[in-house]
Amino acid sequence: MNKKVVVAGGGVLGSQIAFQAAYCGFDVTIWLRSQGSIGRTQPKIEGLKKSYLDAIKLMDSPSAEANWCRGIADADSFDAKKCEELVEKAFSGLKLELDLAKAAADADIIIESVAENVKDKIAFYTALAPLMSEKTILCTNSSTLLPSTFAKYTGRPEKYLSLHFANAIWKNNTAEVMAQSETSREAFDAVMAFANDIRMVALPVNKEKNGYLLNSMLVPFLLSGLDLYVNGVSDPASIDKAWKFGTGAPRGPFEIFDVVGINTAYNIVLQYQKVPGLFSPLLKKMMMPYNFKGMIAVFKKMIDEGKLGRSSGEGFYKY
Repeated sequence: MNKKVVVAGGGVLGSQIAFQAAYCGFDVTIWLRSQGSIGRTQPKIEGLKKSYLDAIKLMDSPSAEANWCRGIADADSFDAKKCEELVEKAFSGLKLELDLAKAAADADIIIESVAENVKDKIAFYTALAPLMSEKTILCTNSSTLLPSTFAKYTGRPEKYLSLHFANAIWKNNTAEVMAQSETSREAFDAVMAFANDIRMVALPVNKEKNGYLLNSMLVPFLLSGLDLYVNGVSDPASIDKAWKFGTGAPRGPFEIFDVVGINTAYNIVLQYQKVPGLFSPLLKKMMMPYNFKGMIAVFKKMIDEGKLGRSSGEGFYKY
């Protein structure tokens, strides 16, 4: 089992990865760029503590089966008191660090979860490369960018690969593990084992693919909903209701955008407009190209207005 885990970035998923690893007994540090980042990350960690404790209460109730969180405990070994103690220990044990060299020192695994932007990621890897110990395995949590894009900047391509999580990982506990051509089998197996150690279902992705497994299905769905809005076909609430009431899904596309954050959604749109083969030939014949220009304009306006999603109190909806 890896002992020291570093998560670079305290955004929606970065903070979740860190909290889950700490919950499972790892020594976890979140590296952040600035004092302002600490001010934005600390409330996320406090919110995660509450989410875990609320989930444990539901798991300990008569409606437990419908609300079970596989990332917290197995049904046959669930002990509410013990789980609550693990949450408190995770919350008090998480460390926030601004010094990259101190954060990276003696790390067993570093999980990069910085902005979904090629330039930012290259800058991060270039700064990190000389600071890692020989044993450190480096992963990216990128949603859309391939690890082969960055391998040469890491200084350890044989120990570099992707480890991607779904949102609300304490409940949606999947971890997609995707190698690039230079990743060693040993590193791949170690990351698969780490994912299992933090109570994820480790899913091997045997071929590099933008979007991995989950987002290869999810992103076209989100873009289709957004395209309906930017082209004036309907409003976000109606589009969400069409999906939820028609399929029984818990959230529509705009509710999902608010959860993952508008900055992340904006970067995903920027990246996916460049992705070849987003649709199969059949789907390309069935529908017009996406209005990426309109999507980018919508997200840019929201970001300028500070409407960053649930974490800021307002996105497509108010919270």
